[in-house]
Amino acid sequence: MTEKTVEIKNKTGLHARPAALFVQAASKFSSQIWVEKENKKVNAKSIMGIMSLGVAQGNTVKLIADGSDEQEAIKALVDLIDSKFGEE
Repeated sequence: MTEKTVEIKNKTGLHARPAALFVQAASKFSSQIWVEKENKKVNAKSIMGIMSLGVAQGNTVKLIADGSDEQEAIKALVDLIDSKFGEE
């Protein structure tokens, strides 16, 4: 299992377009991937789950992956978050 805590830096947080990009990226991996915010944990491959977290700019989330490509999955998702989802 691989875990990484990251801060959401883009203006809109994980809403609408960034959430869709996040789910698309997570879905490319065979590992099980979760996003945890304030003790609420959701499937990173579920758009409704991601949206339900209400992640805003400045919030921190924990990414958790478990599977054969868990390290690659976490790296790809952290890179996507760090790129601010192409915003700005």
